[in-house]
Amino acid sequence: MSESATSKFVYVTYIRTTPEKLWQALTQADITKKYWLGASVECDFKVGSPWKLVFDDGRLADSGEILESDPPRRLVIKWLNQWNPEINAEGYSRCTMTLEPVSDNVKLTVEHSIDKPKAKLIDAVSGGWPKILSNLKSLIETGTVLFGPKPGKS
Repeated sequence: MSESATSKFVYVTYIRTTPEKLWQALTQADITKKYWLGASVECDFKVGSPWKLVFDDGRLADSGEILESDPPRRLVIKWLNQWNPEINAEGYSRCTMTLEPVSDNVKLTVEHSIDKPKAKLIDAVSGGWPKILSNLKSLIETGTVLFGPKPGKS
């Protein structure tokens, strides 16, 4: 991707956990369902495998393919929004999740990018990722989430 044509969102947080427990939270549907605003992942997280994010009502939120999977360190997903026609028309994006141990914590970096200037996808994920990742951190550290699913909304 050329730098000038790329839109990117980066979020960094520190979570008091182990890389293994965080990887589990990022990849297991029963856990993702608790913090991902009413959606859960469906995937075996092997390179080349299909990846899906599915709303509670069965609608497909996002889909893609696992490009890299290095448990519990790095996950790269080729990502396509499915629920918003305008964002879907922008095509595939790339989401990279990097987990780095820091003392008794894990530094989680999520970088979401697309080869489009001023992409609507990046506007959308820049609102969604902070809520999702705050929920994830809260769930792991306290057992509760900050934001619940929005009934009837995506």
